[in-house]
Amino acid sequence: MAPSDPWWKEAVFYQIYPRSFADSDGDGVGDLAGIRARLPELAWLGVDALWISPFYPSPMVDFGYDISDYCDVDPQFGTLEDFDRLLHEAHALGLRVIIDWVPNHTSDRHPWFVDAVSGRASAHRNWYVWRDPTPEGSPPNNWVAAFDPSAPAWTFDEPSGQWYLHLFESAQPDLNWDEPAVVEAMHQVLRFWLDRGVDGFRADVVHCIGKDPGLPDDPGSVAGIPHCALNDVPVTHRRLREIRNLVDGYPGGRVMVGEVFLLSTRAVATYYGDGDELHLAFNFPPLFAPWQEGHWTECIERTVAALDPRAAWPTWVLSNHDNPRHRSRYDRAAAFLGEAEETTEARSEPRARAAAVLLLTLRGTPFLFQGEELGLLDASIPPDRQVDPGGRDGCRAPIPWNGRSDHGWPSVNGRQPWLPFPPESFRNHEDQRADATSMLHLYRRLIAVRRRAPALSRGGFDLLELPDGLLGFRRTMGDEVWVVVVNFTDHRIDHVRQPPVGDGWRLVVSSNGLGEGAPFDGTIGPDQAVVLTG
Repeated sequence: MAPSDPWWKEAVFYQIYPRSFADSDGDGVGDLAGIRARLPELAWLGVDALWISPFYPSPMVDFGYDISDYCDVDPQFGTLEDFDRLLHEAHALGLRVIIDWVPNHTSDRHPWFVDAVSGRASAHRNWYVWRDPTPEGSPPNNWVAAFDPSAPAWTFDEPSGQWYLHLFESAQPDLNWDEPAVVEAMHQVLRFWLDRGVDGFRADVVHCIGKDPGLPDDPGSVAGIPHCALNDVPVTHRRLREIRNLVDGYPGGRVMVGEVFLLSTRAVATYYGDGDELHLAFNFPPLFAPWQEGHWTECIERTVAALDPRAAWPTWVLSNHDNPRHRSRYDRAAAFLGEAEETTEARSEPRARAAAVLLLTLRGTPFLFQGEELGLLDASIPPDRQVDPGGRDGCRAPIPWNGRSDHGWPSVNGRQPWLPFPPESFRNHEDQRADATSMLHLYRRLIAVRRRAPALSRGGFDLLELPDGLLGFRRTMGDEVWVVVVNFTDHRIDHVRQPPVGDGWRLVVSSNGLGEGAPFDGTIGPDQAVVLTG
């Protein structure tokens, strides 16, 4: 990679879900001041950029992804001045900041929709997608909504006698990007935040901003899958090129990261365009891959095959706010495979450690989700505290900052955090920072090695042929050569010395922390990953 290549190719991103990151005022909900107070910890960890999930005014039906004002801060998170201070202090620490942009839909309480629903002749009526009923009075097509695929992606408005489209909750009506005024309004949103100094955006379900104007039924073979996972039309690419041109017009290498939740890696790859659409697009198969060598090899091979290296740079992610944490997934997988209940925690810990090695050494840009560096499991949420329409509360549990009773979340008048904490109270930032053997320190070592070894962030990539159960690859840049090997099995594998892992290799990072700095002896333990250099 040339010295002029953009910063985001080398960066490690860290996703912050504001409600659950850190609370400064004791109301039980995280806020921008809480994030700002914890910036030094993130700088210490070594990450390069923050992705902050929505903090805009919202009725919170979908916890911030139903926006009622794109250019302000919800009072429970703070003020615009709080955001400006956060951005300034992050930049002072060398941390870039990207924010969520939700271009497909608004809240039904956004002034645009409030006007649109007031009558067919309203000024904003065409800002949303409206259709007449079928002769039978049914929705215009068979599209189903996310979160509840038994429900149509349409809600009937009795006063006007039309249906409006919502690929998600009925409280999240879809914007009509065929209306030029919508395009201009959403471009103005981007300019508002770019002018404030943000380093870019994570664009929520950005592949949905184009719709087939005929709104055809989904074919029977996929009918019943939420349409947001099927929506893929040519006009979206023109709109992305216009967005890319806008973002690239700002100095400093601003970045647009797209959530393109389609079912094909090759389909997602087209959203990079010819290097003129998204800068980065999320690569989701690792979010669903079980801890098995064959599945991970397939994920990697498909990504390499799908992305044109001249125009597309990969991303890698293990967990996020929409999916169970990877350590919880590995726990459940162990139970499914019949392992004894008392061994699943013992197995998921080393698996999560080995997965961290993979995440931070593959070719591409890694995204961490807050708390994965602590090895957190999903919280157990009792029925009376479940709030998310998509059942995603467990992965969104508050981050424990210490092992005391309040976990570093102050309480005013006995108010508890909006969700229960994850299990295992010892998995908190303060205690793990004091323990050099902790998961937190493993992530810090991996990020530090990645930063000082150009081959691990920018170098070439080749998969290696190794014995069954092992996944390995080589990263090279000039004379610099690194090898990463991951053991997906439940037993030790000896004599991993045949080429390309021969004599003379030094163990730089081990997922279990043992033997680092010593010559590699050719042995890899169960669910262990190693980073080697010659």
